[in-house]
Amino acid sequence: MVASAGIIIIGDEILSGRTKDSNINWIACELDNLGIRLKEARIIPDESSTIIKTIKCFTNKYTYVFSCGGIGPTHDDITTECVAKAFNQKLYKDSEAMRRLKLHYKGTNIEFNEARQKMAILPTNSELIDNPVSAAPGYRIENLFVFAGVPKIMQGMFNSILSDLKGGKKLKSKTVSSNIGEGLIAKDLEKIENKFLNVKIGSYPYFKPGSFGTSIVLRSEDEISLKKASEAILEIVIKLGGKGKIFDGNEIDDRSL
Repeated sequence: MVASAGIIIIGDEILSGRTKDSNINWIACELDNLGIRLKEARIIPDESSTIIKTIKCFTNKYTYVFSCGGIGPTHDDITTECVAKAFNQKLYKDSEAMRRLKLHYKGTNIEFNEARQKMAILPTNSELIDNPVSAAPGYRIENLFVFAGVPKIMQGMFNSILSDLKGGKKLKSKTVSSNIGEGLIAKDLEKIENKFLNVKIGSYPYFKPGSFGTSIVLRSEDEISLKKASEAILEIVIKLGGKGKIFDGNEIDDRSL
């Protein structure tokens, strides 16, 4: 069975547009490299009931769940208390997390006050996730990995838990780039998809000055089916009077058509 994943992005600042999310894209690429299928990503507010409900939903549906945001020292960082409630756990001040934070703030002019000590409070039955950037750890509880929201910190945390993730066979992809409209080839694409059930097909129109066309992206674990399906689509493009090329992966150059 192929491992699945969900991403939860927590923060009013994302929903308001003040902060642009880049974590979904980065994690999605890493999961794809590991052969783990990202099934859903959701951006939610700093609202207890929504966070708890989403965590319960995702952890029941997916092999791995990654949450980003809401574990800092400020009043609106409520992710940890919500995680504890979602898993019916109590909160405690972790001695190892405290040691790391004390060491991090030692020799600085920043006070290790009560608000910053909040970052050492974790749900029981959780395991620390290393933070090579700013010391304040993330944590894992069952199949949920709780990361900071700052992209560089999140990436450092993610890289530290790679050995905990068990992926499968990576999806291969091909792109058929053509100079015909999406509507013209839509019915034929449906036939190809019904014939090659183990190949996922998506069509994406592109527009350039003086020209337009369609890029058809095919993905599958089966390289033989992938090759046959992409060749069948190219044949249809030519029959419809268009021009096209097959590219490996998602990188294409429509100017060469």
